[in-house]
Amino acid sequence: MTDRVHDVIGIGVGPFNLGLAALLDGADADLDARFLEQEPEFGWHEGMLVEDTTMEVPFLADLVTMADPSNPHSYLNYLQAEDRLYEFYFYEEFFIPRREYNEYCRWVADRLPSLAFDTRVTDLRVEDDLFVVETVDPKTGERASYAAEDVVMGIGTQRHVPEQFEDCLGRDVFHSASYLHNRDRCLDADSVTVVGSGQSAAEVFRDLLERQADRSFSLDWITRSRGFFQMIDGKLGHMIYTPDYTEYFYDLDQERKDELLADQDHLYKGIDERTSAKIYDALYQRSVGEGDPDVGMLAATEVTDIGTVDVGTDRTDRYQLICEHWQEEERFLHESEVVVLATGYTRTDPPFLAPLEDRIRRDGQGRLQITKDYRLEADLPGEVFVQNAELHTHGINAPDLGLGPHRNATIINQLAGEDVYDDSRADTFQQFSVDDFVAERAARRIPESRPRLRGDD
Repeated sequence: MTDRVHDVIGIGVGPFNLGLAALLDGADADLDARFLEQEPEFGWHEGMLVEDTTMEVPFLADLVTMADPSNPHSYLNYLQAEDRLYEFYFYEEFFIPRREYNEYCRWVADRLPSLAFDTRVTDLRVEDDLFVVETVDPKTGERASYAAEDVVMGIGTQRHVPEQFEDCLGRDVFHSASYLHNRDRCLDADSVTVVGSGQSAAEVFRDLLERQADRSFSLDWITRSRGFFQMIDGKLGHMIYTPDYTEYFYDLDQERKDELLADQDHLYKGIDERTSAKIYDALYQRSVGEGDPDVGMLAATEVTDIGTVDVGTDRTDRYQLICEHWQEEERFLHESEVVVLATGYTRTDPPFLAPLEDRIRRDGQGRLQITKDYRLEADLPGEVFVQNAELHTHGINAPDLGLGPHRNATIINQLAGEDVYDDSRADTFQQFSVDDFVAERAARRIPESRPRLRGDD
């Protein structure tokens, strides 16, 4: 084991742990931190950085601003450093290009000496009342170990591909996460089918639709959702994306949490208004003058399996999608040369946790039990904090980029043993619990008794 003992080791460098490193870099606290990432450099959903796509959160939801507006690693400071501040000023948009968010994060990563790339964590164990993190360099195979008092897991999610589709994965059947790497293959095909719903599916479909006019492929979109629905949006609804709602949700019993989560897909799994409008407008423009876009869109339909079609040696392989329209209870076959699986992402426990399994507490469904302040409930000498692994305990704010700085402020305060950042509840116009509503209204209520004035009866 190494002789150096860090105060905290961060496992994974996605936006959340990158934000934690940025806040620690500017914190008035003497904390020795090291962040380990298996990739050679920072990259954020690079296979989906499609042109003309934007973030779904405002630019203020950067790595640091919502916890520390004066932090030098803010998006506005990035613009200033890159001599783009006036260009952004005249851009007059609240939602920035997704590609620029990635560039901003890479800019921050280049400024932080606490990050180590090409470092894959293989094991996390306890030794002499410390955490020992075992690593390997994916390129050279060189092994190393790190010791720390505490650990923060920020490993993110993994692309989800239904098991029955895995045998077909390759250059012609692939997850939407690698869409840009395979877009040329789509454009060269005679038919492309997008499977899935939500923002990723819509962005792939929109990009292909806008390029279809210069090519000759047919384009289909199949989703098991009830329709191609827009994400429920609006200023009043956005007030749930606050620390107040996270605290309210956490205090509910687990059965009620699970019920709420099952009913909240429309809040974050739909299509944003801009993308929805662009798709419809493109279809409308293509239909002018008796135009007939070679496009098919079918909802309420689940693709249950994918198989190859034997077309002989003189033609490109095609795939046969076995589909079931669950409202009409009708099954049918659909053929396509290329299939893009926009089937979402999933959260799985990382293998490196295995040495600690007998120390970790889980709920009745085998999920990690997590405290309100983002610690694993476990019998350990230090703390293991989690980033975006607490959907079942903290609700839909867990993956929200705008709430990342608040969670990081909470984690830093615990690491430092003092209030380095203000992580108190935010003031909003909405109350979520009866107690908060009653207390708020009582504090503002005009007293019933007042001094009698001359002339009063």
